[in-house]
Amino acid sequence: MRLRKQSLGDRNLIGARVEYIRKKKGMKQKELLAQLQVNGVDMNSSGLSKLEGQIRFVTDIELVALADILCVSVDYLLGRSDNP
Repeated sequence: MRLRKQSLGDRNLIGARVEYIRKKKGMKQKELLAQLQVNGVDMNSSGLSKLEGQIRFVTDIELVALADILCVSVDYLLGRSDNP
């Protein structure tokens, strides 16, 4: 597992939580990308890496798809709730 070289950015609120939940579920980035594609969200590995690093903006469609795939609430991803 590679460690992040850059510090977290400030372009989204959800990146760190997406990465945390993905890893907690034992899911690789490739698996999450495949699930996003199944849900109609076209994202590449660079885009997901930047999203998790909070250096890429997130669309509302991506937010909803990520919450559904990771089985957490949108409020949790946004930091409005501590309960996934």
